[in-house]
Amino acid sequence: MWQGALVGEPTAVAAGSAIESFEDYVTLRSAVLLRFAYLITRNHDDAHDAVQEALTGLYPRWRQVSARGDVDAYVRRSIVNAHVSAWRKVRRLFPTAEPELASTAPAVPDAADAVADAEVALRLCGELPPVQRAAVVLRFYEDRSFAEIAGILGCAEPTARSHVHRALAALRRQLEGGQP
Repeated sequence: MWQGALVGEPTAVAAGSAIESFEDYVTLRSAVLLRFAYLITRNHDDAHDAVQEALTGLYPRWRQVSARGDVDAYVRRSIVNAHVSAWRKVRRLFPTAEPELASTAPAVPDAADAVADAEVALRLCGELPPVQRAAVVLRFYEDRSFAEIAGILGCAEPTARSHVHRALAALRRQLEGGQP
């Protein structure tokens, strides 16, 4: 899991807050964005790359994005988009010869113990498609509403609900020993 989590830090930077420059934003929000990216990518190096790409894209647009409001939503959306694009590219490059071996989630005798174990939960979430994984992270890790999830993912609210619902159904099947 991500190391160095800060307790009680804000989850979004609203317009009119103390952050006035791009440098201030990066200083104050990079740890939160790295944790978010790690939960989406499941890899420290990929998380750093995703945040770096998102911040690189934000820099020339800083004035417009910060004037509109929620900078975190813009950056999170950039992180999710970059990860989905990378996932699609890798998926095309490395097809699985034996589909039955694609999912290696073992049957867990006690689902309550598996859910309590953060590493198992992270592995199971790692088998979800990136958009569903992002929706689950936003809903249950960041405690976001479906409207906020829809805004971050750039979709309609019912679509955000559908992403979460389908992800939870897939996780239930994995915990029961079925196919994802």
